[in-house]
Amino acid sequence: MASHDSLKTLSTLEAGGKTYHYYSLPKAAKSLGNIDKLPVSLKVLLENLLRFEDGDTVGEDDIKAMVAWLDERKSTREIAYRPARVLMQDFTGVPAVVDLAAMRDAVAKAGLQPDKINPLSAVDLVIDHSVMVDKFGSPEAFEKNVAIEMERNKERYEFLRWGQKAFDNFRVVPPGTGICHQVNLEYLAKAVWTKEQDGKNFAFPDTLVGTDSHTTMINGLGVLGWGVGGIEAEAAMLGQPVSMLIPEVVGFRLSGKLREGVTATDLVLTVTQMLRAKGVVGKFVEFYGPGLNGLPLADRATIANMAPEYGATCGFFPVDEETLTYMRLTGRDEDVIELAREYSKAQGTWRDDSVEPVFTDTLELDMGDVEPSLAGPKRPQDRVSLSGLNDAFELLMESSGVDKTADPKVAIKGSDATLTHGDVVIAAITSCTNTSNPSVMMAAGLVAKKALAKGLQRKPWVKTSLAPGSKVVTDYLAKAGLDDYLNQLGFDLVGYGCTTCIGNSGPLPDEISEAVDEGDLIVSSVLSGNRNFEGRIHPQVKANWLASPPLVVAYALAGTTRIDLSKDPIGEDNNGEPVYLKDIWPSEAEIKQQVELVVSDMFRKEYGDTLFAGDEHWQSLNIPESLTYEWKDESTYVANPPFFTGIDKPLAPLEDVQGARVLAVFGDSITTDHISPAGAIKPSAPAGEYLQQQGVEVKDFNSYGSRRGNHEVMMRGTFANIRIKNLMVEGSEGGVTRFMPDGDEMSIYDAAMKYQQQDTPLVVLAGKEYGTGSSRDWAAKGTRLLGVKAVIAQSFERIHRSNLVGMGVLPLQFTGDDSHESLGLNGEEVFSLSGISDSIKPGQTIKATAKRTDGSEVSFDLLCRIDTANEVEYYKSGGILHYVLRQLIAA
Repeated sequence: MASHDSLKTLSTLEAGGKTYHYYSLPKAAKSLGNIDKLPVSLKVLLENLLRFEDGDTVGEDDIKAMVAWLDERKSTREIAYRPARVLMQDFTGVPAVVDLAAMRDAVAKAGLQPDKINPLSAVDLVIDHSVMVDKFGSPEAFEKNVAIEMERNKERYEFLRWGQKAFDNFRVVPPGTGICHQVNLEYLAKAVWTKEQDGKNFAFPDTLVGTDSHTTMINGLGVLGWGVGGIEAEAAMLGQPVSMLIPEVVGFRLSGKLREGVTATDLVLTVTQMLRAKGVVGKFVEFYGPGLNGLPLADRATIANMAPEYGATCGFFPVDEETLTYMRLTGRDEDVIELAREYSKAQGTWRDDSVEPVFTDTLELDMGDVEPSLAGPKRPQDRVSLSGLNDAFELLMESSGVDKTADPKVAIKGSDATLTHGDVVIAAITSCTNTSNPSVMMAAGLVAKKALAKGLQRKPWVKTSLAPGSKVVTDYLAKAGLDDYLNQLGFDLVGYGCTTCIGNSGPLPDEISEAVDEGDLIVSSVLSGNRNFEGRIHPQVKANWLASPPLVVAYALAGTTRIDLSKDPIGEDNNGEPVYLKDIWPSEAEIKQQVELVVSDMFRKEYGDTLFAGDEHWQSLNIPESLTYEWKDESTYVANPPFFTGIDKPLAPLEDVQGARVLAVFGDSITTDHISPAGAIKPSAPAGEYLQQQGVEVKDFNSYGSRRGNHEVMMRGTFANIRIKNLMVEGSEGGVTRFMPDGDEMSIYDAAMKYQQQDTPLVVLAGKEYGTGSSRDWAAKGTRLLGVKAVIAQSFERIHRSNLVGMGVLPLQFTGDDSHESLGLNGEEVFSLSGISDSIKPGQTIKATAKRTDGSEVSFDLLCRIDTANEVEYYKSGGILHYVLRQLIAA
């Protein structure tokens, strides 16, 4: 807490029969001036600065800069922000815990106690990313998938269970429980956090950072949170502030209400399209307006969840009566709810329609204008109306060079059915985005019920699955009697986890897989998720469409996306009469009747005392009782990374980059899925070859995501996405490049290793929006281990830029209208970068010279995207964790 409190803001309030101390914004306003119109999200940041004012990392000038924001509605001020807690999922959590374990080793080798390395903030890790849809369409699917998951991930889970016991302030929610964001929304979050210090109870806003992009979901509950890389999260755990610029805040005014037949998913896809077009990258979005009065919290959470898709740091909804209603529904204690009310009202952070905040910019949506929608086929911001999906697929075929007049019908072995372009081979009710919302989940069950009554069935080539984000979902579907109807259509429970949305869709049935390959078909998936980037959902599925859960059911019945469900029949009833979507779509009243069956006892039952204990599988895991981890040389899941080698030696000074070669040249929108895939490992890829050399059979490869604790696998998987296109190799797909100056074609990993043998530094060239997508720290870690010194792009995604700095890789941005295309750079050049020294500053100019094969040179300026003074220190130290570790060893 604050050691200065220069504005004398420390106050007390009563709630639930207890006295709480807090740092009062109204008291601060007496010195700072009126802050009533400051966006609520910035009030949360202001309170954070008041609470942590120490005259060093936070000074009075930082506090004043927050209020000065009102004049310019933006700021260039860097602040040190300290969130209350950290949230992790297992894909990003395992490498974070690996780093902590490696740091303990380094501290022990320096002669210090290893438990100097311990989270200082509360950390929750939810195991949710590892279950795959291996089995589906049967009552036994869930139990079989869980058993396979435990067998596949035994090494990882033993490691996490060791961490659960070895580290303080570190809790693990075992597998088979739910998705981290839904567990956070329904249980972990409190709206107002408390902490005892010096014999006093302090109250302050519940805030967090998470190692997953969709941490933003919690903003629907009035909790300020966003995704960071695992690297930043580890630093936050170890007491380092999150260094950030005071953000611009875009106000999004909602009015009206959704029309009959329109879902929260349709709303969020519309909001995503609008905000992406507006341009909100690196900004906060705050929702306000009369439309919030009738907007359920589950709908707000759906909108907040997809902030990464519309590009914002977060999409924030202030605390109001609806927040407290939801907290009561989900079983929070009454004293927690009362504190949330009293604190928010005392601080002026309660939503108040009578005071419209000042925003950097605004836009507005009348929710009555929203229409049924999907998004795809490759990006979540590319909204398509329900009536326009057929046309969108035709455009995809045209752009893919498919002859639309030749419509192949490939026979499916063992069946009378055939498969063709546009057929739906995956229909998945999945992801935290929509399975946290009872209205769309009940709607899916009602569509199933009505479809069966009409005699409809899913098409036999569709792989169907139900993977909700918490056990409460299956509880209320069962209470409503809708689970049976979903089961009859093949939407049996397959697991409680991310599954298809994260790329864990599992294999297609052999006969379907063979038909897709035989016809070189462009087939579709329809999923209720938030991501549909190339190569993410399934390697054989090139068209991936985001949709509401009831539409997922509808497309499983139709079996194709080359259809206009707004007017074309979805199938035929028992009498051979056409059945249309409107015939099986439930009314708002029907959905509301089912949603009223969701009660607090369901949440209390599923989030009881056993949440962190796990089942017998978890409890039977064999773990060592030690402060440091006993690394196993034979493990292909968990390995001691090389990041901290030589950490006890003096820092080498920064030097210019000379004689660098280009590892790869990329176009626009290269995502972290492209850079560090999470899905299947190809046997012929460097990572697949490595695993086979270690005696791992192809059937036991698991996924890249599950092997993030092993740097040998992950560095080989860097730039290994099957859809990534390196422009140095014309017409290529997959992680290939040309080794220069010879021009020999080989894998990016093999080329990087050859360059390392020659002590040749590397750079990567890219276009706009480099690093969009999930907050994937291995996209930066792998880049560093391959020997890349700098990534030169037209623009960077917020988290990935930060992660590159956090791993000691220099993010550099083309200036003006420059690009690798406009400068005629093709990857055959030799690069020099000057201006890199210990005096490097945020935003300085770096001089670049590229020498072409004909001996000519082109010189140009680059913007150094080290954005803050703290990041300079991290970069000098070789990365943020290196900085923290050196500080600890020197203390």
